[in-house]
Amino acid sequence: MRTTITLDEDVAIVIERLRRSRNESLKDIINEALREGLKRLGAPRDKRPPVRTRSVNLGRCLLDNVDDVAEVLAIAESESFR
Repeated sequence: MRTTITLDEDVAIVIERLRRSRNESLKDIINEALREGLKRLGAPRDKRPPVRTRSVNLGRCLLDNVDDVAEVLAIAESESFR
């Protein structure tokens, strides 16, 4: 079958590198890539359980104002500040 396709630039660069390193024709590289890709697309996808994150009560904020990041970090690292 003969057809015309437009490749994105990044894909064209990878294909050209493969073609040169393997010393194969463009047709062979494209057909191999399509076979592998179609095989992967046709395979069933892994059904992974959703990730659950437990909530934790951290209590009340121990600082009155957290707008000054430098001050908050100094307090958190137990440095004397000011």
